[in-house]
Amino acid sequence: MAAHPIGLSTFVLASPFSDQDLHLFGKVRGWGYDLVEVCIEDPTVLTAAQVARTARAEGLSVLVCGAFGPGRDVSHEDSAHRRAGRDYLEHCIAFAAEVQSPLVSGPMYAPTGQARLLDRGERQAQWDRAVESLRAVAAVAAQAGVGLAVEPLNRFETDLVNTVEQGLRLCDDIGAAHVGLLLDTFHMNIEEKSLPGAVRAAGSRILAVQASENDRGTPGSGHTDWPGTVEALDEVGYTGAVVVESFLPTVREIARAVSLWRPVAPSMDALAAESARFLRPLLDGVGQRSHDEGVIR
Repeated sequence: MAAHPIGLSTFVLASPFSDQDLHLFGKVRGWGYDLVEVCIEDPTVLTAAQVARTARAEGLSVLVCGAFGPGRDVSHEDSAHRRAGRDYLEHCIAFAAEVQSPLVSGPMYAPTGQARLLDRGERQAQWDRAVESLRAVAAVAAQAGVGLAVEPLNRFETDLVNTVEQGLRLCDDIGAAHVGLLLDTFHMNIEEKSLPGAVRAAGSRILAVQASENDRGTPGSGHTDWPGTVEALDEVGYTGAVVVESFLPTVREIARAVSLWRPVAPSMDALAAESARFLRPLLDGVGQRSHDEGVIR
């Protein structure tokens, strides 16, 4: 196994991912991945016991991430909406415990695709509601032995948490040791001055990492500083998984939320296979070169 296990998001496979799609785990293993990141888009079509059984049969570990649409907004002005968001997160936590995922990840503080120009007072009120909600969810997660990995998103996908600095502040305000950050290289490429610098700033608070090229395509095919980012992850002592994430452009709801208007690879299968081939030697430290020498291929 690599120094960092590599994983593949179910967003690359099918959406909404369901029990009917579990046969695809065989392809994930065949491409050389160690784990699968299961996104719970529709809780009614995905069963933890079946996910766990199929993953075990294929020799895969499981991570769990959430999908945060408008009906799952823990920062909403209305308490009933916040309760719905907390209920969904608590379902994800129970699911994670059953499939032995150490964490639930995602932009759990607000719905993806929400971008509003609020004044300072309104923004602080939204922030406070998110903190209050996630503090309550964190208590449930602690009882289940599950961590929460909060994901900053770029400015076009959220108006609340865009940077590592903001993510760290949110974690501090929640005030729970098992709450940390999910770093996604796609969002970091837009919002951070330096990907390695952002990784070093996040340090020990990094609970998860998602790998995606600057255009949401195959890692290694664009201008992302992969060698520098991996070196920084090693410097801060991160030993967790690196999960390849992209999105099927045919899924209208997700494509709209993440502004994905065109294919970013010849096929999702090609993206999955080529991503594993690129990341495995890089994360194993085989053939690493400085960023000045160009992209590793």
